[in-house]
Amino acid sequence: MSEHKQQPTHSDPLLQAEFFGKKYAKQIIIAAIAIIVVVGGWYGYNQYIVKPKEEKAAEAIYKAQEYFAQDSSNLVLNGDGFNKGVLYIIKNFDGTKTADLAKYYAGISYLKLGDFANAVKYLKEFSTGAPQIQMAAYGALADAEAELGKNEDAIKDYKKAGATFPKDAFSSSEYLFRAGLLSETLGKTKDAIELYKEIKEKYPQTDKGLQADKYIYRLSIEKNDLSVN
Repeated sequence: MSEHKQQPTHSDPLLQAEFFGKKYAKQIIIAAIAIIVVVGGWYGYNQYIVKPKEEKAAEAIYKAQEYFAQDSSNLVLNGDGFNKGVLYIIKNFDGTKTADLAKYYAGISYLKLGDFANAVKYLKEFSTGAPQIQMAAYGALADAEAELGKNEDAIKDYKKAGATFPKDAFSSSEYLFRAGLLSETLGKTKDAIELYKEIKEKYPQTDKGLQADKYIYRLSIEKNDLSVN
């Protein structure tokens, strides 16, 4: 009778573990080496490639940020001959946080220059975890879309802007108000009324909140306080 090595049938966990360790020792070692290689490679990539790239991008965008604060949109985009603009940074430092921020600067600059198609392009590609900036980006994107006659998209992004950072009551109410006005132009009276009600309820002390009743009244056949359903 030939003997076959079989896994022990007893329930001793120590023996079970010993058997498993011997049987799969090679696979365990290979897996451990693979993990070490992956972790080491990830660390090396971040330490020696990503980090220096981020530092160079942050250094390159410094002057463009100054021009952005001065509303010098062309210089923001293209640089001044000595310092690079944000378009260079987006192209050459792709994948960095700075390049993502550069898309915001590019979008706003194109919006100010009246190049609404490029404003939409770059603002759509931008995202950040800072709600104040993201709110402004959504609002600027909606402005550009509205200028291009893309009113449905503009309404959607104005609503996003109005919901992103509600602590800024002034800006949030303004973006919701713009969404309401655009809804009116599309004949979406009900949607517009709901937006004006939202402004009145959430931001009653703002300029738009104080004006909300006037717009609700104008669009509704009812002549009382329609902010309560």
